[in-house]
Amino acid sequence: MDNGSKKQEMFSKMQERKSEVKMVRKIVAIIAIVFVLIIGVVGLFGYNYVKGALKPLDPNATKTIAVEVPIGSSLSSISTLLEKKGVIKDARVFKYYAKFKNESQFQAGNYDLTQAMTFDELIESLKTGKVYRKPVFTMTVPEGLTLEQIGKVIEKKTPYTQKEFMDLVTSDTFVQQMMANYPELVTEAVLADNIRYDLEGYLYPATYSYYEEKPSLQAIVEEMIAAMNNVVKNYSDVLAEKQMSVHQLLTFASLLEEEATAQTDRETIASVFYNRINEGMPLQTDPTVLYALGDHKDRVLYEDLEVDNAYNTYKNKGLPPGPIAGAGKTSIEASLNPSQTDYFYFLADKEGVNHFSKTYDEHLQKVEKYLRKEE
Repeated sequence: MDNGSKKQEMFSKMQERKSEVKMVRKIVAIIAIVFVLIIGVVGLFGYNYVKGALKPLDPNATKTIAVEVPIGSSLSSISTLLEKKGVIKDARVFKYYAKFKNESQFQAGNYDLTQAMTFDELIESLKTGKVYRKPVFTMTVPEGLTLEQIGKVIEKKTPYTQKEFMDLVTSDTFVQQMMANYPELVTEAVLADNIRYDLEGYLYPATYSYYEEKPSLQAIVEEMIAAMNNVVKNYSDVLAEKQMSVHQLLTFASLLEEEATAQTDRETIASVFYNRINEGMPLQTDPTVLYALGDHKDRVLYEDLEVDNAYNTYKNKGLPPGPIAGAGKTSIEASLNPSQTDYFYFLADKEGVNHFSKTYDEHLQKVEKYLRKEE
């Protein structure tokens, strides 16, 4: 083979090698690109999965899930338990989140958790032994408010107006629904013809926490009725023993609540009311007159006492047709556990101190001493 042929053969082999090298490099590049893409997809999927697992399963959930954490439970076992119960999406994510936060000392116990709780809320609950959630907002309904006054609180603290609130609580459909949902609390007694508002006095005064920006108006109101139901059912045995209905209890308690001052002895006031009822005397309590008038002025005038209304306890004996405001637990308990006294009269001086009397003459003397001379 001559030199020209050899050179040509060498050149051809070099070209083939270059082609092979290019092909190998191309294949390696393609594999690398594919590998990077796979890593990217897996990473993106993993990132989205972890991001989703860090969020509450259902931010709007209200149903509680009972979780029992046994004594001696480890972080891993608690994480697995929360996933098994459906409180969280992934046990590993929760475990590593807790480790990152350096949290692992959790208390055994029974918890009512929800799918709306964040990891921080779950951790705080498990640390303290109490269910903890940070509310979006809170609303305080003080004792002694009428439905109309509660409507003003609703209007101030929520997106709903007082009118929307009153339209709901006076709706026959809603009242019937509450009667069905809470039959031991909301009875046929609320449907009496001379009752102003069926659900007056049935919304429990308390501070309520909300975990969404705009809970439904019905949910807000029903929570207050459910709270009253939970309080009243604790006294079912006492009510049966006293042969007293829930409606009578809430009516009586509302009178105490409206008569109360910062220094009021509710049990003693309750004894006055019971003594007068037993003697067939009218209760003659001013708040019922104001409720009859639909007015909230500071002082009741003599002409006001003549208002012809079923709620006026100056003209009608016994309890008014229904509650005149929302009573708190203290007034409810005082209604069931009055003091044993011989008092038939009482008055509050301008400092809020109550003065009780057994006779009308004694009462008039105290009116002169504590009220007239201060005018």
